[in-house]
Order: sequence, then structure tokens, then C-alpha cells
Amino acid sequence: MSPVVTEAGQLSLVIEIGEMPVRVNTTDREFLRILQHRYAGYVNAGGNAEIEFDIQITPSGSADRDADVRVTHSGGRWTLTRGDFRAEWEPAQRRGWIRQTANPYSIDAVLRIVHTLMLARQGGFLLHSASAIRNGKAFLFAGVSEAGKTTISRLAPPDVTLLTDEISYVRRRGDGYVAFGTPFTGELAKLGENVSAPVAALHLLAKGSENRIEPVPAAEAARSLLANLLFFAEDEELVQATFHSAFEFVSRVPVSRLTFVPDPRVWELIR
Repeated sequence: MSPVVTEAGQLSLVIEIGEMPVRVNTTDREFLRILQHRYAGYVNAGGNAEIEFDIQITPSGSADRDADVRVTHSGGRWTLTRGDFRAEWEPAQRRGWIRQTANPYSIDAVLRIVHTLMLARQGGFLLHSASAIRNGKAFLFAGVSEAGKTTISRLAPPDVTLLTDEISYVRRRGDGYVAFGTPFTGELAKLGENVSAPVAALHLLAKGSENRIEPVPAAEAARSLLANLLFFAEDEELVQATFHSAFEFVSRVPVSRLTFVPDPRVWELIR
């Protein structure tokens, strides 16, 4: 796919995740090729975008991807920083800029943060969970590291469409929720399919000696959901909105604990 050339002579493409198109502009052709490969299936050259970023590539130097992320809001502008990038974004103008090293991990982090900020005002969220579609319904599998997100994704039978093995994208739709595929990968290093389906259930993963599903009380379900949400902003209004979204979700979507052994038969319980 050939990129679009803007009036300013920049190369441009749109990365659309969760029906939210983000345009990125750069003068670095090699970096654009990296983006096309990294977000394969989520990229198009044209079309409108809800957000636009100009990207400036900086020398790698001592950039630290493991440094803490800081997300602050002042004067209608968001500032996003980590060891390997700095970005500013003005929602009212739908525009921003990113200074980052020439790797996909930096833009990946910026996109995740921006999506969490947009979703927080809409009742949606990004969740540390695997997710998949079966029989036209989406199922979320949440848990901390080593809880089994990658394992349950790897065990999925052929009639299951994997949306992600690491970070699920959930949007509010009427009285329910829809899960979308994402390019945000975990250990499988496999991009999710760019499709969506209504959320039927959230399963909290636990390893055990047998496969079983047990309902989880609403208060515990909300605490577990909050513990697995991706959220970075130092902003009281959005923090409160995120809490509200979590409690709304567990009041509308069944939440259970899925205890399982690493065996494909666990998927007999997920329909």
C-alpha cells in the first residue's frame, strides 16, 4: 500500500483500531514501512481520521522503553512522556505531535494511551485480557501476567477468531459492549483479527486441576476489572469516569472465574 503525501510533503497513513482512525505523518519513509508492517490489517492510506499526529524521529541514544509513563493534562492539552518518546495532543484540535525513536514500540505506547483517553469518556476501555469470538459472540479472558491469557489463546479451536492475546479493546454500544480486534500482541506475537462482536462474558483466569466456571460477585468482579484496566492519566475526572465504566460493565456483562488446566477441552465451556 502506497502512503499518501500531504501538502507539507510528509508521508501519511491511517491506523484504525476499534473504529477509531488515527492519521500519522512523517518524513521518514523507512519508519513508515515499519508502521505498515507493525499494523498490518489495521492500516489504510486514505480516509478521514479522528486524530492526527506529526511524528519526528529522534536518535535512539539512551532511550528507555521501560521508564515510567507519565500522562498529564493542562490547558486543554495532554502531554505523554516515557524514556523513548514525548508527545502532545490537543483533543479540541484533534491534532498532536510525537517525538520518538525509530521503533514501533514508542508509537504503540502512544496509541494505547490516546485510545484509553478517548474511550474513558465513552464508557469503554482497554483491558489486560485475551479476547476471542465464537459463534458470533466475544469472550474476554482477563488476568495478571502468567494467569493464562496466552495459553487459552493458543488452545483455541479452529472455529474461534482471536481478537488479541494481550490487550482487549471494548466499546460501549447501547445497553451492551462490543470487543474489537487489536494489533497489541503478547507472547503469541500474532496480531488479532480486525473484526468485532458483542461481548457475551468476561472470564477471570485461574490455573487449577480441573476446568470449571464459577460466577463472581459484582463487587469482586469490579475490583478485578479495575485491576486489569490500562489507564495512565493523572486526571481526576477521567479516573472517576473509568471507575463508573467498570461498575457499569459488570452490571451488564456476566463475569465468572474460569479455572482451567492447559488442555483444549477448556473451550468446551466457552460457547
